[in-house]
Amino acid sequence: MPSPVTIRPIDSKADRKKFVDLPFRLYRDDPNWVPPLKGEALGLITPEKNGWYSHAKVQLFLAEQDGRVVGRISAHIDTLALTMPADKGFGPGVGQWGLMDAEREDVFTALLAAAEHWLREQGMTRALGPISQSIWEEPGLLIEGFDHPPTIMMGHAKPEYQGWIEGAGYRPVKQLQTYDLDVTKEFPPIVQRIIQSGERNPRIRIREVDKSKFEEEAAIILAILNDAWADNWGFVPLTPPEIADVGVKLKPIVFNDLIRIAEFDGKPVAFMITLPDLNEAIKPLNGSLLPFGWAKLLLWLRRPQVKTMRVPLMGVVKELQASRLAGQLAFMMIEYIRRAAITRYGAKRGEIGWVLDDNQGMNAIADAIESKVNKVYMIYGKAL
Repeated sequence: MPSPVTIRPIDSKADRKKFVDLPFRLYRDDPNWVPPLKGEALGLITPEKNGWYSHAKVQLFLAEQDGRVVGRISAHIDTLALTMPADKGFGPGVGQWGLMDAEREDVFTALLAAAEHWLREQGMTRALGPISQSIWEEPGLLIEGFDHPPTIMMGHAKPEYQGWIEGAGYRPVKQLQTYDLDVTKEFPPIVQRIIQSGERNPRIRIREVDKSKFEEEAAIILAILNDAWADNWGFVPLTPPEIADVGVKLKPIVFNDLIRIAEFDGKPVAFMITLPDLNEAIKPLNGSLLPFGWAKLLLWLRRPQVKTMRVPLMGVVKELQASRLAGQLAFMMIEYIRRAAITRYGAKRGEIGWVLDDNQGMNAIADAIESKVNKVYMIYGKAL
């Protein structure tokens, strides 16, 4: 007869390694799971290596049975999220959990209970999840789109998790979705006319970023992002330590022609970030850069040839968001990046998102360029 499942909090390097290793066993037969680089995964849960911890409090838990790790979860409190307006998703008393995996439903339920207990002890009155761990990392549980791998910085999960979470008393709070776009096809005539009209407007300039001025360009994009996204559900501003981490992490896959800044009358008013899908390169490495994975990855990074590009972030300053100009700038940036993605990187498809299901502006743009929802993620909530 198997021994009882034990749930314990962890904080040692050895236990964090066990935490990272578990999904490699649970998903080893899932062809659509992308093994993360273990060093990157460890860095995300190591306080001194993740700038998000500068404003977060975290407790990791492992579930064990008969000497084996059978589940894991992170319970966490983002102190900046506690200061956000309550009608925007977070706010006072709202904690989160994420990085949840388990062999069985009873283990899953026990881990959730441990996370909830810890959050109550910290004074939290409501839990949201899964958010793994920052809202800027991998929010939401995959509930549709299990038949193809996620792109860079998007999550994957087992289909049964949805029922297990809802069975534990959680209810849907916010739906996020990604859009699939065939980038080899030209956009509909009406979109092309909007783009051409913008090209004739001397007040509009769509420019590439200059990677040699990385910090300066990042500051421009961040200023637009914080203005454009300030009223979005779940928004938490990025802090300097996080920005520094993002810069180190993403700089190798930043290419000038895939990131555009739109200027109107000489003022930056919109941006679009596109990244080659790094998951295509790291999936065969099975989490390790040794013995020759590092060489393969470095070679790939020189000039990626990929099937898919991901658009993780777009933004237009708030003062323009209700105007026709906002859509025009978006279409122009998408089109210019689409051309570069095809001719220079061999891309066949793009993935846009995540996008909030009630973001009417972005959903309208996605519909206009004839993209289709390919993955849906759900964030759940529960009173504690």
